Amino acid sequence: MRTWLKELRKSKNLTQEKLSEKAEITRAFYTQIELGNRNPSVPNAKKIAEVLDFDWTKFYE
Repeated sequence: MRTWLKELRKSKNLTQEKLSEKAEITRAFYTQIELGNRNPSVPNAKKIAEVLDFDWTKFYE
């Protein structure tokens, strides 16, 4: 599980649904990313990072 991602999302007062809308991805796909079951593509990592304001490369550390 990507606890850091969930905590960051919650600190911005965003639901998974709202974040996925802003990042233009499905909620189901975002949930899988947050759970650590899937890795986002670079374009999707950049979209999520833009919404949450962090460096997108953190997904690949």
